[in-house]
Amino acid sequence: MNRNISILILVIVIFLVTLPAFAGSSEAPTIPIPSFQIGVTPADRPQDVALSLQILALMTVLSVAPAILLMLTSFTRVIIVLGFVQRAIGLQQTPPQQVISGLALFLTLFIMMPTWSNIYDNALAPYLAGNISSAEAWEGTIKPIRDFMEKYTHKSELSLMVSAADLEFPGGDPESYDDIPTRVIIPAFMLSELRTAFQMGIVIFIPFIVVDMIVSSVLLAMGMMMLPPMMISLPFKILLFVMADGWNLVVVSVLKSFLNAP
Repeated sequence: MNRNISILILVIVIFLVTLPAFAGSSEAPTIPIPSFQIGVTPADRPQDVALSLQILALMTVLSVAPAILLMLTSFTRVIIVLGFVQRAIGLQQTPPQQVISGLALFLTLFIMMPTWSNIYDNALAPYLAGNISSAEAWEGTIKPIRDFMEKYTHKSELSLMVSAADLEFPGGDPESYDDIPTRVIIPAFMLSELRTAFQMGIVIFIPFIVVDMIVSSVLLAMGMMMLPPMMISLPFKILLFVMADGWNLVVVSVLKSFLNAP
């Protein structure tokens, strides 16, 4: 019904617009219609080609920059630990994934604030003021990030990536952390974050697994084998989590895993 009304209104509008032409008017009504042109023009100078490639490279970097930036921070560990909490309780959509991601993002900003302040004071602000070059600004940016990753990268993962990269050092082994390239440190840091996050997740799972086992044993002893244990254990797990102030414990544990790291 609504579609027929829309078509009728469109026909009436077209009829009113073209009415002067049908009435014998000497001047037909002019309706301005914008025109669009889509095409590729050839480059006249080599600089035009270089500029197009620079714009393409910049758009590519900007599209993946958020993911790269999150992988070089504490976001990986925080989001995985919070996901473990959600799954350990047995809640699939509570809290929503947007809330979990937002909490992880703000915790990441809180943890990374000293690093960002260092980058701003030693790299971004002097570069915007024109006191240092772009190369010096890049060095002042990557140095604090490398220092942050160094504190939380396990030696086993770092040795694994150094061996996989087949790097050669004068003494056989790198003399210092500065000798290892960033392309090796980044995957080693990510593997270390995954390892630490899963270790914390296992500790989170243990009390909830105990609750599930107790509820299953009680139901089995009472002969209620057809009743899903998850239906009974879920309220008890939520009650246990709330009474223990679970979110406070989880957040404090995550923060201490960074702030108290060696």
